[in-house]
Amino acid sequence: MAAYTPNFPGSNSIVEESWLEGRAKGRAEAKAEGRAETILRVLEVRGVETLDSVRDRVTACTDLDVLGTWLDRSLSAERAEELFAEE
Repeated sequence: MAAYTPNFPGSNSIVEESWLEGRAKGRAEAKAEGRAETILRVLEVRGVETLDSVRDRVTACTDLDVLGTWLDRSLSAERAEELFAEE
């Protein structure tokens, strides 16, 4: 018995792939945003003064690896600018 496959506008694999790519991109952006917020929160809780330029750089970053490095550094940095050491 043949399976029913509906054929209506927008039901092709190209659209589905595009939707899935968009969803994955959205998740990655949300994860980066969350990690950036965590970095800034750690600095705030630790009493580390954070200039607007540092906040802007952290929140603009979308590279999860870089944000991970900055998160690690935020745990011990005495100055917020130390997040960006050796870059």
